[in-house]
Order: sequence, then structure tokens, then C-alpha cells
Amino acid sequence: MDFFTPIVDDPYWFGQIAAANALSDVYAMGGVPKTAMNLVGFPLGEMDISILREIIQGGIDKLKEAGVVLVGGHSVEDPELKYGLSVTGFIHPDRVLTKKNLKAGDKLILTKPLGTGIINTAIKGGLASPEVIARVTRLMAELNRKSAEIMSRFPVHACTDITGFGLVGHLAEMVIGSGCGIRLQGDLIPVIPEALEYAQMGFIPAGAYRNREFRADMTEFGFSVDRLMQDILFDPQTSGGLLICVPEDVSESLVRDLKSGGVPEAVIIGEVMWAPEEKIFVE
Repeated sequence: MDFFTPIVDDPYWFGQIAAANALSDVYAMGGVPKTAMNLVGFPLGEMDISILREIIQGGIDKLKEAGVVLVGGHSVEDPELKYGLSVTGFIHPDRVLTKKNLKAGDKLILTKPLGTGIINTAIKGGLASPEVIARVTRLMAELNRKSAEIMSRFPVHACTDITGFGLVGHLAEMVIGSGCGIRLQGDLIPVIPEALEYAQMGFIPAGAYRNREFRADMTEFGFSVDRLMQDILFDPQTSGGLLICVPEDVSESLVRDLKSGGVPEAVIIGEVMWAPEEKIFVE
């Protein structure tokens, strides 16, 4: 289950993004989403009901794209608009993917670029161009369905989707209790180009600072990783990509299949190491 307040002005695209975000948790566990229920909080006295219709239509269209059936939902009157979904998916019990099965020597693959939190902050500040808004909106509304279908053909050890805790925050969840450490190649991590520009101008969401503070003791940066790139790594994402952990000997094949299968920005960004235990080093 996942829901949130609007992050874009267009109600139809807000519905699309919220639906894609909710479906992502099932994809990250290797499952196939099958049914969903709407979750709505709506300020009846302040907004026209036509806005809610557009939001829900956006969600329905995204569910149809995913092959998911809407079976109902629940709404409450709320002074702050909220929308999301409760999703049910299917998977064989022996094939459930979690965050907790890292193996030393594994490679880490990221399927979407980072920077949506920073760009959304710039959008709220009125700085982002219509072209940037359109591009990041489509990115957030993009399902992780293709990535999930392709990775199901490989011996994936662990997987998660990148959302509010940022890349480092979600990696921290994976590495805790694993007995391993993680090394990331900062120059290989895909980033939406405008995110660096907006970060330099100070459009850093509050969540990025909280993420950094919470995981500071687990993270070490090399001299070549500047403050802007560090901000990107802690940037809270909305409907981000999958982070997939696979054995080294199949990692290149998985990336190749992802790229040819419609996930063009999939890339190996790092690896799992024996030591330092429960630490994330970015070089």
C-alpha cells in the first residue's frame, strides 16, 4: 500500500505516478500485480470533483497498462489531497525477492536515473522548464514492469525499488545484517542532467538532508565525489527504478537484456564486498 500528496500539477499524471509507485513494491519482490484498490483523501469543499475524476482516471489507465484489475477502494474527506493504491500481487513462495540476500562479489544494477526529488523541488519553486517537467513526469509514471519481467529470468539474489530513502538509504536497508559492504562507482550512476543543475542552485528537498543525517555513519565518500553528487545519492525518489543484486557472471547479460527490452538506462553501479561490513563506500 502506498499513497501521497500531489507532486505534479496535472491531476491525470498525478494519478499515473501514484499508481506506478504503488505497483513498484510488487515488482521489486519479483511478483506480478493482479488487483488494486483506490485510496483517496479529498478536500470536497476546496476542489472541484472533476479533479478527483482525472486523478482516478490516470490511476485506472496505469493499472490497465500493467494488466491489473481495480476491484474497489475507499475515500475520506481530507483537507489535503492524497491518492494511492493497495495492490495485491502473485508470486511463488520460493521465488519471493527481498532486500536481505546480498552475496560478496554480486553486482548492483540500477534501472532508472536519480534526481526526481530535486527536480520536483525545482518544479515547486517555478524554475523547471515545461520540457523538464514533461520528461520527469513520464519517468515517474513509467512502470517497473519490464525490469521485473526481465530480471525474473536471472538468478537475482536481492532487489528493492528506490523511493523516499534515496539510493543510499535503500542500499543501507540491504546491507544491514548482510555481513557485507558495498562499493559504488559514482561516475557510473545515472542522473537526470537537470538535477545536478538544480542541486547547485540549492533546490534540495528536506528529505535528502534527513536521509543523509540518518545514514551518515554508514557512508563514506571518496575525494572525487563532490557535494552535489552526494546530494543526488540521498535524494528521495518518487516511483524510482529497481536496484537489482545479481551474481557477477550474469550481470552483464542482465544489463544487456534490460537495455534491449526497453530499459535503456539500466547500468551496473557497484558491487557487494566482504568488507567493510555494513558500510557503503562511494568512489
